[in-house]
Amino acid sequence: MSQRMNYNAASPVGMKALGAVYTYVRQSGLASRLVDLVFLRVSQINGCAYCIDSHSRDLLKGGLPVEHLVLVSVWPEAGQIFDDEERAALAWAEVVTRLGDRGVPDDAYAAAAAAFGEKQLVDLTITIGLMNAYNRVAISFRTTPMALAA
Repeated sequence: MSQRMNYNAASPVGMKALGAVYTYVRQSGLASRLVDLVFLRVSQINGCAYCIDSHSRDLLKGGLPVEHLVLVSVWPEAGQIFDDEERAALAWAEVVTRLGDRGVPDDAYAAAAAAFGEKQLVDLTITIGLMNAYNRVAISFRTTPMALAA
């Protein structure tokens, strides 16, 4: 797989704008591990090899045990490996990423709102939207995962 274009060079202002949102997310008060888990799960749903590779590496560097990493894609069946807040964030990430024609059901919103304060929930939703945007850029232009870049 070869990259179709250097999107950072083609649209530096646009990519800088996405970077500013990334900086906001990292400074929002959401736990770094939670953000990285959400980034990874959204990327798994969207099938973004570059982002899956990148966020898996970030989680491992941050101390996430490999046993946890391999279970992110099946988190509902992973017992209590993920805490309640992580499970709520992963559930919200799935429903917001898979909007489809039905939008976000009331029960999904109620569950997320029970786990997070209003600001946290908005910031979590921004986090999910940002990763969806990055996934679409990386997939569209075939960004090469680090594992294949050697």
